[in-house]
Amino acid sequence: MDILLNVLQNKKINENITISGSKSESNRLLILQKLFPEITIENLSDSDDSIHMQHALSTSDELVNIGHAGTAMRFLTSYFAVKEGRETVLTGSDRMQNRPIEILVNALKDIGANITYEAKEGYPPIRIKGTKITKNKVQINGNVSSQYISSLLLIASKLVNGLEIELIGEITSVPYIEMTLSLLNQLGIETSFKENILKVFPKKSIKKQTVVVESDWSSASYFYSIIALADVNSEINLSAYKQESLQGDSCLAEIYKHFGIQTTFGENAINLKKVKKSSKETLEIDLKNAPDIAQTIAVTCFAEGIACNLTGLHTLKIKETDRLVALHDELSKLGATISVTDVSLHLEKSLVINKNVAIKTYNDHRMAMAFAPLAFKVPIQILNAEVVTKSYQKFWDDMQQIGIKIDKL
Repeated sequence: MDILLNVLQNKKINENITISGSKSESNRLLILQKLFPEITIENLSDSDDSIHMQHALSTSDELVNIGHAGTAMRFLTSYFAVKEGRETVLTGSDRMQNRPIEILVNALKDIGANITYEAKEGYPPIRIKGTKITKNKVQINGNVSSQYISSLLLIASKLVNGLEIELIGEITSVPYIEMTLSLLNQLGIETSFKENILKVFPKKSIKKQTVVVESDWSSASYFYSIIALADVNSEINLSAYKQESLQGDSCLAEIYKHFGIQTTFGENAINLKKVKKSSKETLEIDLKNAPDIAQTIAVTCFAEGIACNLTGLHTLKIKETDRLVALHDELSKLGATISVTDVSLHLEKSLVINKNVAIKTYNDHRMAMAFAPLAFKVPIQILNAEVVTKSYQKFWDDMQQIGIKIDKL
């Protein structure tokens, strides 16, 4: 489905939006729930990724296809590796079969897992023969995707001797590692994270409990962008959020002060209000701990005529698409002067935004959602718009509520 977005009304906004539970928290908890059936989960994400995860965890089929769901691929690799007596072939979409898994597979093999490649070495599909794992020490580079590290952490308490992970070199995406540890601690599982050593101690069972998933901060980023582009005194209330968040993307509240947005925390909700115009100073920010919001920030800067230098983006090349190249190509079509490296993005100030440009989404939900707020500046087309369901089922409904007119092409 290709769509045209346009804003026909006054750009002052006052709306209330409820956002589904965090995909990151939900997918971790779904794995933990299978390992510890004592857990009940509330406000679970309704994203395609979490739906794929639930299906994969409930099926007894040998072939498990998780589509585009990268988090599911990584977390399930470790999960099936410890399911004694079960043999699973884990696969996904064409893009997923070109996203590397070797670093995680090697770490699992080092502690005794039985995993082989069905086609290309280092990539899905993979054949996993579940086995009892007794080794309890492994090394992995600290600058790899945090999902590899979290994947190991999630199964660690069910290993006979627990697990000690030594992180080699610089450690990136620390908030996502800390999210996993915090969820384990919340369940009563003992962990430690000192310098570059992660430890999870064995746990046979936990007490019965209900865990409420906080709403997704990555999804909130698109509303921060909208308020940044809207008139002063526009505001949006988003639920359900908390000030002491486990999610790294909650740094949005601090970052978007640059765009004149004030974030006020209420009871299970946040209020975003445009209190002044955006700063025209160049935005310099290291996003190594929150790379998923890079697309949103880059588009906001372009729309507001602000230069930016975004660094710490090395993991974006192995996402649903190479997000750095995709941002370069699509923002260039809109008139941006932009350059990217393997780890950074550099955008110059823009005075003109080209109208009616068709934005390719590359099967990447965040490309569609990050560019949607531009409708508050110019009419814009989004190709393959249904891709947003990967993380945000009712995104386009919420965009219409905010005041964006949507026409199918």
